Amino acid sequence: MRTNGPELGAELLVDFLNTLDVEDDVDQLADDDGHARWAHEHNLEPGDRIAAVQARDALREIVDGIPAELPELALPVTAVPGSVALGARTAADAAVASAVVLSLQGKLGRVKLCGGEDCRWAFYDASRNGSRQWCSMEVCGNRQKARTYRAKERPAS
Repeated sequence: MRTNGPELGAELLVDFLNTLDVEDDVDQLADDDGHARWAHEHNLEPGDRIAAVQARDALREIVDGIPAELPELALPVTAVPGSVALGARTAADAAVASAVVLSLQGKLGRVKLCGGEDCRWAFYDASRNGSRQWCSMEVCGNRQKARTYRAKERPAS
């Protein structure tokens, strides 16, 4: 399946999911200016900000294995010689279209949220067996391993 407009796929989807930074408590879609800035950086029209937030939050749950309902969006499908194409003009449309494309490719399961409870950063797991748990082994993986070690070292009460 081809796409019309911006390049859809894992990078765009991960960038969209990361408009919410749990660790630093920053939401790029919290206001119209931030939403418009993100969309323009990705060569998209902003579209409805509330729909973008709803799509982002639902997609974050979906990649985390939680059932979620996506908002109604307009994803026009057009016929091109020898193929079909998804059209996506707005930020929310492009993110959902990216998820659809990855799903059809069998790769949506490789988009994950970091297992660090204080992080939850989205990343694409390019490891051979798809078992990566943290956005960064050096930061989040190390923190989790240190927590596990400290918990084992504490005397039982």
